[in-house]
Amino acid sequence: MKFGIVGLGLMGGSFAKAVKKYGISSCVVGYDHNIEHQKQALELDLVEKIVDVDELLNCDVIILCIPVNAIVAFMPTLEGISKDTTIIDFGSTKKLIVDKIPLSLRKNFVPAHPMTGTEKFGPKAAIDGLYEGKTIVLCDLDICDEVHKNRALDIFNSIAMRIVKMDSTTHDKHACFISHLPHAISYALANTVMTNEDPQNIISLAGGGFRDMSRIAKSSSHMWTDIFKQNRGNMLDSLDKFDDQMKLIRTMIENEQYEDMGKWMDKANSLHDIL
Repeated sequence: MKFGIVGLGLMGGSFAKAVKKYGISSCVVGYDHNIEHQKQALELDLVEKIVDVDELLNCDVIILCIPVNAIVAFMPTLEGISKDTTIIDFGSTKKLIVDKIPLSLRKNFVPAHPMTGTEKFGPKAAIDGLYEGKTIVLCDLDICDEVHKNRALDIFNSIAMRIVKMDSTTHDKHACFISHLPHAISYALANTVMTNEDPQNIISLAGGGFRDMSRIAKSSSHMWTDIFKQNRGNMLDSLDKFDDQMKLIRTMIENEQYEDMGKWMDKANSLHDIL
């Protein structure tokens, strides 16, 4: 199969590596508006060549590894595509994308969200093994033809991903708690420390715990602003629930309820029994 990858950053570049590693594709081509990204993707051998829209439309599989708003804006470009071409998007929120799929593309389109990534971006961030063993959420599979659904399932099974199926509305709610809220907390933690500590103290005292919790605050502000905007309702709900927990720990400290605090922490410890 010939793969066309739109967006040659961390996700797109790493996916190109994966399909080559597992022999799924005989040819991987790239499409990206960023000239520097095009150059880097070729130098790193992520793709065989950079293509225009006409050649992109001739691919057997097109993977959209660009932000959600860019996916929505790009979808009309794909209208008129062959009924045999599979389109898979990797957007971080799904409901907006599903609602905006042009009618002529609905049978081709497989909405997906790989639950993986790093705080880095661009072609140089592409790594081996980003997808293996990770979860891929496939949403609203009833909208696409069986051939495209089965092709997507074969691809993700072939690169050793764990497949979960759910509707796009449910996905956006769960992704908010598991992915989007942690990013908001990391940004808030980083800003709290930056506002109240000088750089020298941060350098001197920051240990592994702080580095782990603040790492994802290095993620693209542009991308995450869009994600928070697209998932606004779920974000507000999750932030309210997180605020309830912060108020609870504050109350326990104020009232010296240390036994209750220990039980509260023990409950949090149990999260990793699940993970």
